[in-house]
Parts: sequence; C-alpha cells; structure tokens
Amino acid sequence: MATIISHAVQANLRPHPRVRNVIAVGSGKGGVGKSTTAVNLALALAAEGARVGVLDADVYGPSIPAMLGLGGRPDSPDNKSIEPMRAFGVEAMSIGLLVDQDTPMIWRGPMATSALTQLFADTLWGDLDYLLIDLPPGTGDIQLTLAQKIPVAGAVIVTTPQDIATLDARKALKMFEKVEVPVLGIVENMAVHTCSNCGHVEHLFGEGGGQRMAEQYGVPLLGSLPLDIAIREQGDAGQPIVVAAPDSAVAQAYRQTARVMAATLSLRPRAAMPIASSLV
Repeated sequence: MATIISHAVQANLRPHPRVRNVIAVGSGKGGVGKSTTAVNLALALAAEGARVGVLDADVYGPSIPAMLGLGGRPDSPDNKSIEPMRAFGVEAMSIGLLVDQDTPMIWRGPMATSALTQLFADTLWGDLDYLLIDLPPGTGDIQLTLAQKIPVAGAVIVTTPQDIATLDARKALKMFEKVEVPVLGIVENMAVHTCSNCGHVEHLFGEGGGQRMAEQYGVPLLGSLPLDIAIREQGDAGQPIVVAAPDSAVAQAYRQTARVMAATLSLRPRAAMPIASSLV
C-alpha cells in the first residue's frame, strides 16, 4: 500500500481541499499529441489504483469529451456548482460538455480565463489523488491564469523529438519556471514508429530530441511514447488505448510514464498541511 499526499504549490496558494495534486500538461505548440497524452496518462494513473480527474483547459478547442466518449450535459445540484462526468473510472470536466459541439467559443482572453477558473473551482470534484489539466498550446492568458490562481503541484511538458517541436516546448518549460511551477519532466511523444506489416522501426520525427531537451534543462525524461495508429483510432472512438488494449505495449508505455511521473512528484516538498490518501 502506498500513500499519496498533497505536494507544495505556488507560494500564495493552497491545495484544493478535495484534490491532492494538480498536474498541468502543456506543450508550447499544437499537434504533438498533448491531449491524447494527458488522457492516457490519467487513465494510466487510474489503472494503478489512484483516484484521478481530467480538466480540459482548452476552451477554444476542447477535445477531452470526444476522447473519453462523453456526451450530454453535466448535472448541477444547485445551479452554481457542476458534477463532473465520469468515464473509465476518471472524472472529467470540459467547456465542451457545456456547449453544443459545433459552437465556437468566440471569447477574449479574460472570458476564457474566467471559464477555466470557474471550471476548476465550481466542479464538485471527488476525493482525487491527481487532477491533470490539459492546457491549450502556447504560453498565453490561460497558462498565466493557471499559474496565478490554480494550485499546481507540477507541470509536464509534451513534445515530439522534432527540433521545431522542442523549440516551442522549451518556451513552455521556461514559462513554468518563471511562474514558479516546478516542471516534473518531459514526455517525448511519437518517438518511434514500428511498421505493422514488416516490423521496421523508424524515427519519423527525429531521434533523441526529448532526451537532449531534458538534459539541457536538468529535468527528467519521464517517458518516450510511440507513434501508433491504434492510439489515434482508439482516441477518435472515445476508447483510449490504455483502456481499449490495456495489455498492449503501447498501453504499458503510458503506464510506465505515469508511474515515473508520479514517482517524480512524490520527491517534491510536501504541502504545508498535506492531505493524504492510501493507494492499494
């Protein structure tokens, strides 16, 4: 049995009373599979026995509901707070659950950031060990609001090995450093592709970019994830690969990455008044 405790957050904030650890998942640029990574890492943590939630912070392009196969509207017991929806044992909340699928969010920055803080604060999260926040690409208003108003225990940077991707990932990493959110490490996505016909292994987006970035900035490489058609197919079908094929090598790669991420967080300083949870 392991005990999951709450870890230190930004100096002027306190941990959420029902969420022991908030982990921000960012990338600096789009197209690197950040949302897919966030969802599968959340499900991987849940598969290890943790109580987990996912908050979709991309108010302009929410994708978490589709990836988790969620539809309908969440309940509101008092017309103020919102019950999170649940899929595969994970709690989830997204602006995409509150508006029609085809409705564009034509909002200026203050409205978008207000939506994020309300989704975080007004959702009736259960007793969670981890809440993963899937951030939009970039280093703008939403990321700054998260750093200023939401108690974050650590951040994870998702990148591909490609130099263009790591250039933007570096900006995301430096942003978290400037706002005093500790970077737990880097997840290298789409690191290697294995041909389903002949078994040939190829590094389509380059090789070692995540490792070089990790070494340059003195943070861990939490894991390298493959480029596999099943990840895309299962995500589109609302059945993420970690739950659709839990014994596959791909799912095991996510689970190993999630374990390293959790272990890295466990080495961080504890919160001033840590909230503990037992994990069997």
